Amino acid sequence: MGMKAKVAFGAVVGIVVIGAVSANAGDDGKDGGARGGDKGSSTSADHKSGGLKGSGGTKGSGSTKAAEEKKAALGGDGEYQVGSDVKPGTYRTTGNTDDMCYWERAKDASGELDSMLANDNVSGTSYVTVKPTDKLFKSSGCKDWEAVDPKAKGTPGSSMDGDGGMYKVGTDIAPGTYRSTGNTDDSCYWERTKDADHGLDSIIANNNVSGTAVVTISPSDAYFKTNDCGDWKKA
Repeated sequence: MGMKAKVAFGAVVGIVVIGAVSANAGDDGKDGGARGGDKGSSTSADHKSGGLKGSGGTKGSGSTKAAEEKKAALGGDGEYQVGSDVKPGTYRTTGNTDDMCYWERAKDASGELDSMLANDNVSGTSYVTVKPTDKLFKSSGCKDWEAVDPKAKGTPGSSMDGDGGMYKVGTDIAPGTYRSTGNTDDSCYWERTKDADHGLDSIIANNNVSGTAVVTISPSDAYFKTNDCGDWKKA
């Protein structure tokens, strides 16, 4: 199968297509999975307030703790040193529009091209895993980032916004076969991934699509990414 590629430099991420398919889904397909993520409680804040009942805490103290946990872990604009400014872990940003959100994982703070480990321009939602070996995390023009509880579960949806970004399988979107129609000029891009590292090794399958796209998301997939596609519906 021939290789297609979207390649760019600077503040634009290069996407290498390896001839497979991947997609993203939200609970109701809007806001880049933010709604699906909220129902799915993919952040730690969504799951811990209920555990306060047995600890003798009052309703007031429980709501205060939940509000504190709900605060953004990182601002959407800034450069953060891993270990001091930002802890290793997986983070999520939602509600981004027009690819104005840009993030980057770097192995040092030199600012040189070869220091970049992974990056992306985001429309909708993005999940990113910051590793202990990373030195710098950069974010520009993004909505605030929240830490994600890796053990959180949700009520996954069966449809997704075709430009919604990245969806967590089993939390934001249910596994299964999805169909997107009306795509033109190979602008629709989908990707199935095994993690949120955003490296080439993370990609299970991906493709640029013209016309109708059909993708099966496996229960073992970690995330599904979709940009510039027609809305996806479970077949």
